[in-house]
Amino acid sequence: MATVPVIVPARATAPQAPLFFNEIRCELRKLTRRRTFSLATIGFPVMFYLLFGVTNRHAVEGSFHIAKYLLGGYACFGVVGAALFGIGVGLATERAAGWLDLKRSSPMPPAAYLVAKCATAVLFGLVICTILMAIGVTLAGVHLTVSEGARLLAYTAAGAIPFAAMGLLLALLVPASATPGVINLIYLPMSFCSGLWMPLEALPHWLQRIAPALPTYHLAQIMLGSFGYTQPGSAFSHWMALLGFTLVMLGICWLVFQRAEQRG
Repeated sequence: MATVPVIVPARATAPQAPLFFNEIRCELRKLTRRRTFSLATIGFPVMFYLLFGVTNRHAVEGSFHIAKYLLGGYACFGVVGAALFGIGVGLATERAAGWLDLKRSSPMPPAAYLVAKCATAVLFGLVICTILMAIGVTLAGVHLTVSEGARLLAYTAAGAIPFAAMGLLLALLVPASATPGVINLIYLPMSFCSGLWMPLEALPHWLQRIAPALPTYHLAQIMLGSFGYTQPGSAFSHWMALLGFTLVMLGICWLVFQRAEQRG
């Protein structure tokens, strides 16, 4: 008896956009339920701004209104922390627990996992920036125009990307148990030396010469440029420095990942 071949129509490819949005939603829900992460990530820059920005609401350093300068500095500090801890610590912990292997074996697009983590870092950065602007305007005597506020929020969103790449590299290189400590050893000195906590003119001269080599310095200059508070140098050069830093971080990540795949 002849066999009649049965042709099964190919399954339509599932739309990609809902998968990305669902992954972002789940990642955001997970982080907001981790009270220690969400409160610390948002709370530290807000607390520092209340301590140093509000108390210096009448202080002026040269052409800088200190409270307004610190608004840009702590907004930068907040988004960098959200990217490094949200991606660096979160990814390292999930990699050690085997969650990353489970994600890779699922039919979910691999990019959705990283996009979700990057998107949540951007969202946390925007929340931090919005709270800081509200405190600045209501308590610190900061005069902020609509265009200045919009530029600061836009630069906050863009500024999360280079440090998301840095967090990804740290998650690949550093054991999960050591990641928070290593990030703090990098993040806090880098923030201080870049003039996020005080104008660069108040730092020793040798630190002022080191600052342009740090990515946080270039992001800070872009964000402070919203208010006209910048060091010598064009905004284009700062953007190019951040782009180069991002490409270097992603290139090293790719090399580390390829080597791990070959060993595995």
